[in-house]
Amino acid sequence: MFGFFESPYRVLKLSHASLLGGLIMLVVGVILAYGIDAHLTLPELVAAHALTILGPTAIKLGYVMRLVGFNRLRLEQNGHAA
Repeated sequence: MFGFFESPYRVLKLSHASLLGGLIMLVVGVILAYGIDAHLTLPELVAAHALTILGPTAIKLGYVMRLVGFNRLRLEQNGHAA
């Protein structure tokens, strides 16, 4: 499992997927929770509001992974051991 995170390219790929997924979750959650909330049942509304929390969380995690991946790439290019 930890070997997966050793490659900066895999970390960058995962970070981009997390950033995109988080953005999609946030947009869908906002549209559902605040745009068409009158047409949703209570469990659907709770799930929509959960998306507005989980989306930014995924964005933040993806951004940190992106920073780590770019930092590791920079260190590899400069010849430093990570």
